[in-house]
Formats: sequence, structure tokens, C-alpha cells
Amino acid sequence: MNYDVAVVGAGVIGSLTARELSRYNIKIALVEKCNDMAMGTSKANSAIVHAGFDAKPGTLKAKLNVAGTAAMPELCKTLGVPFKPIGSLVVAFSDEETETLGELLERGVKNGVPGLEIYDAEKLRELEPNISNEAKAALWAPSAGIVCPYELTIAAAENAVVNGVDFIRNFEVKKIDFDGSVFTVSNGEKEFTAKYIINAAGVYCDEIAALIGDTSIHTVPRKGEYMLCDKSVGGLANHTIFQCPSKMGKGILVTPTVDGNLLIGPSALDIEDKDDVSTTSDALSSVLQTAKKSVPCLTTREVITSFAGLRAHCDRDDFIIEPSEKNPQFINVAGIESPGLSSAPAIAEYVKDIYVKAEAPEEKADFNPVREEPVRFRHMSNAERKALIEKNPAYGKIICRCETITEGEIIDAIKAPAGARDVDGVKRRTRAGMGRCQGGFCGSKVVEILAKELGVEINEITKFGGNSKILYERTK
Repeated sequence: MNYDVAVVGAGVIGSLTARELSRYNIKIALVEKCNDMAMGTSKANSAIVHAGFDAKPGTLKAKLNVAGTAAMPELCKTLGVPFKPIGSLVVAFSDEETETLGELLERGVKNGVPGLEIYDAEKLRELEPNISNEAKAALWAPSAGIVCPYELTIAAAENAVVNGVDFIRNFEVKKIDFDGSVFTVSNGEKEFTAKYIINAAGVYCDEIAALIGDTSIHTVPRKGEYMLCDKSVGGLANHTIFQCPSKMGKGILVTPTVDGNLLIGPSALDIEDKDDVSTTSDALSSVLQTAKKSVPCLTTREVITSFAGLRAHCDRDDFIIEPSEKNPQFINVAGIESPGLSSAPAIAEYVKDIYVKAEAPEEKADFNPVREEPVRFRHMSNAERKALIEKNPAYGKIICRCETITEGEIIDAIKAPAGARDVDGVKRRTRAGMGRCQGGFCGSKVVEILAKELGVEINEITKFGGNSKILYERTK
């Protein structure tokens, strides 16, 4: 196990970076401590592709946000990932906040954000009929959009694997040694070598950097709690609706998702525990009350689940993307908080350019940038469904009724490059279990399919790897 590059962290940044590097004739490992990719920040965030007017001009955040957002539609098309360019609105509820909109517009123009306009209350209500009567104006950003962050991560990782990247699961990096030429990376039981390490470990970037003696990074987990509503109320917002931002972030938003749900959140609380993704009634109640300032008709009646995610906030208040001062062969990609998802395509290219400038690798003649779009039975016409079932009857068996997900799709998710190995992995790839009943109907069937396709006992199947077993032993 000897590599030219090891990318530590299989979130959206690490996975897209591995894909960019797979354009070259080098051996690459994408290393993840969990049982699957997209298990950290990339599975629990706002799913917004930001226009880029919020970041301070001249920062990496500003530069890479605008470039990443511009690249996102074509990237998603290439990787077979849904993307919707719905635009965003920052709503002002006072004269003071209306002045803030002007400042954001000016900043956006400096950052190169296209098409920004300030709409009055009348124009705003034409776009958003459910907006509060207290709204006075809004900043319109047509280049903003929405994407599913974990679908993008999975697609990028799959395409990287197709192009020769080794995806190494369940490998928690605990020790890194350097002999003057290459790194030896160990999890305490196994090890591999790599000439370069790209540190894309999210909230753990500071801990990974510290393994080579680099203590320049200090990551604070910033927890955000969300509420996800049923598709029946997805139409309450047509665009991403923000309130004016604060020093803690872009504030509480109300937005449709690419799958037709409605997302509300997040809260913002700096914590110490990098594994704390619990939710609290107090935080969620505050999220809802604040969101009702934008859309007053919101209620808890249609909330089908809540969740929390952690953002990797660093004290530099900008992305940190550079070779470590301790070792130029160790590249830190740290502090990737919002607008990290929006910037991800540009960040991956930026990191790739650092490596290419240093090593000048040879490009592959057979690099394949396309990831074939998976079957999405729920989006097909009846004629398309009939033809598909005739080829493979597994597509004719509905496993998840809420989301219309078939056995064939679940099998595809398991057999895909770097495919699903647990229930949540199937869920992220297919949406089985993401509907109103949250897996109450399909969960046991997904477990059975996983066991059969992986060739293991049913009590070996986990929810998300580790000791998260669904069943512990057979009953009589």
C-alpha cells in the first residue's frame, strides 16, 4: 500500500479532490475513518449553493465560492447529481437591515457575483407569496441554487474509484511518520505510505495536522440544528430564503430541497465535542420561531425529522488551503465551513493545482469524468418503468413506499463503486427511509437486501458502521 497521494477525509472536499487528482497517472488513496463517505459535515448541512456575496472580498472564501458556484451546474450534470438553480433571497425586516442589503450587494459586486438586485416588498411577494408581511425588501441572487451534498460526495467518490482511486474505509489515522521522503500513515493496526498527504478531515483537520507537529490550525465545531419537513409543504418557499447574516453565520434559512422537502435551520453554537450531533428541543424551538419571522405559516405538524451537523470553524475566518509550514508535502485543506459546499468544485481544483505545480504528474489519456446517473424509478414515466422492469424484475418491487424506491435501486447502490455497506449508506444513495415514515416500513427489508448482497449474516448489518447493529442475534 504505497501511494503518491493520500487524501484524508472522504467528505465533499476530499472526494472531489481525489477525483481531480485521478486525472493523472499517480496512485491515490481516499482515506475515511467511518464506514462510508459523506459521514461528517457533508451529510448534514444546508445543501445551499451560495451566490458568493457574503464573504469578505479578497478572501479565499470569496474567490472560491463564486468560482465553485459557477462550476456546480456542469459538474452535477457530469456526475449525474440533481441540481436546481432556484436563486436566493436575503430578506430585510427593518430600515437598518435594508441598508445591510445594500452592503451585501456592494460586496457581491466586488466578489464578481452576477445578477444581484434589491427587490422591494411588492416584488418579493410576487416571488414568495408566503413571506411575512413584515418584510420590507430582499437581495435577489439568481446564481444561487440547491444540491444534495451527500449525493454529490458519493458521486465524486464513485467517479474517483472508477478512475483508479483506492477508497479505504474504517481507517482512522492515528499516527503519521515522515522519513524525509514519504509519510507512513497508521491506524494502530495497518499502515500505508504516501509521498503527499492532503488533510481534508473537516472538524478533525487540526488533529490530523498535529500528527506531523503542525499546531497552527485550531478548529472549533460549530453545531447547527435543522428541521426537515414533508414534501406536502415543500412549496411554502420557492427559493432559498435567508435573513440578514450575523457574525455566527448566514442565519436561519427556509429552503426547498432538490427532492421537494422543506428545510429549516440551522442554529449556530460553538461546542467542544467533535462528535456531538445531538438535537435539543430548545434549539429546534428557537430555529422554528426564528424561521417563522420569514414564513409565518410554518408549523411542526409537517416536520418528519430533525438533525444536527458540525461546521469546521477556524479562528482565521477563512479557508486554509496551503502546504503546511512543517512539511510542504502535507497540504492542509482546513476551516471549510460555509460556503464550503458551494466552493467545493473550486477548492478541489485549487488543491490539485498545488500538487501539480510541485510534482508535474503526467495526465491520463483515459480519464473518464462522467459518472452514469443512477436509476431513479420515482422520476420515470410509466413507459420507462415498464421497459426497465422487463429487463430486470427487481425494479418492479417497491421497497420504500414513501419515496418509491425499488429493490433494483438498492442493489445498484450496494454494487456501485465504493458502494453502500450499511443502512444509512443505502439511505443516502437511494432515499430509502427518507420519507414520511423514516424507514418504519422499509428498514427491515433494506437490512435483508444488504445481508443477501454482501453475503453476510443479517445480524452483521449496521446502521452506519461500527457497533451500530440493527439486530444482535437471531430469535427463536
